[in-house]
Amino acid sequence: MNLNKAMIIGNITRDPEVRNTPMGLPVATFSVATNMIWKDQSGRRQEKVEYHNVVAWRKLAEICGQYLRKGSKVYVEGRIQTRDWTGQDGIKRYRTEIIAENLIMLDRAGATGGSAFSGNAPTPSEPVNAGEPVIDIDEGLVEEANPSEDEIKVENIPF
Repeated sequence: MNLNKAMIIGNITRDPEVRNTPMGLPVATFSVATNMIWKDQSGRRQEKVEYHNVVAWRKLAEICGQYLRKGSKVYVEGRIQTRDWTGQDGIKRYRTEIIAENLIMLDRAGATGGSAFSGNAPTPSEPVNAGEPVIDIDEGLVEEANPSEDEIKVENIPF
């Protein structure tokens, strides 16, 4: 049995950047900072910040671009993925990202509780899967992983 699940709560460090793939699929990228606070052996408070790269696809990407801003507190749930490529300088580079499958905005002004969005609006009994595309670097977009007919419509967003 294997499990690849990431769950973080933190603050967005920059406004999401939304682009479209050559096939027209929206993709949003942003970063979330999480803090770990502890006391060292001498009792002094210590703090360490981690920065997480997040990628959202399709309607979830559009929603991120429309509603999230730098400083927003969010809950992001997804899976961890590491990409590698060779830069123009010939050096192999790596980037580890959380591929978002579910997102909850935690600090909406004037509201109690947050708003939840997922890639394909599942019912509670269905597994969450954002259906992001599978990309072959040499071939471009090859196929979609678990495409879904369900879609969140902007007019159905409850605020």
